[in-house]
Amino acid sequence: MADTLNPTTDVGAVEEPLDLVRLSLDERIYVKLRGDRELRGVLHAYDGHLNMVLGSVEETITIVDVNEDTYQEVIRTVKRTFDMLFVRGDGVILVSPPSRT
Repeated sequence: MADTLNPTTDVGAVEEPLDLVRLSLDERIYVKLRGDRELRGVLHAYDGHLNMVLGSVEETITIVDVNEDTYQEVIRTVKRTFDMLFVRGDGVILVSPPSRT
């Protein structure tokens, strides 16, 4: 018989989408934002709108430029770091918890 999680006794049970975020508190997560922005940082707090406070954050911005002479796309990335960052939830596209192997 397959192992199943008992939501009343298993601390790691996921019943609702935000449960997955709750289980990622104080862990390093990946957040994809509108505008080709990505964040990796430690989740300190969040709310139901997916407003988040992240610590030790690395932001990666992908910029696509078109070369005016050759009309070829030139893709470049810009990286920045922040000690602490507030993320507004309406810009969040995806939240990925740490892998649990």
